[in-house]
Amino acid sequence: MTDLVACLGTDERVWEYLKRLIERQEWGNVYLISGKGETSFKCGEREAIFLEVDTKLPLQQLTEQIRKKLDSRILDTEAAVNISLGTGKEHMALISALLKLGLGIRLVAYTPDGVREI
Repeated sequence: MTDLVACLGTDERVWEYLKRLIERQEWGNVYLISGKGETSFKCGEREAIFLEVDTKLPLQQLTEQIRKKLDSRILDTEAAVNISLGTGKEHMALISALLKLGLGIRLVAYTPDGVREI
């Protein structure tokens, strides 16, 4: 089953979107990239694995930090990725880290018709 990796972001007003994305699809594991102290997000019955990173690091260091935290966790050859929340810097670091791990990515989104690959 495909693992989901997503940026959590700091805007709690849009966390409901991410909650729906997580709950309305079967995922192997759910990894949420979050800044330090941003772990108050709750996604109902589904358990998420929070990977806290220092979002103030320069891009290359942030990429390496994410890569190290995801290394050996995703056992498939690809991961579902959602970058609807978070910053462009976090998105670049996440995508780069996944590609450096040799993983393919499938961009996914929650739509009125359910979870869809983009």
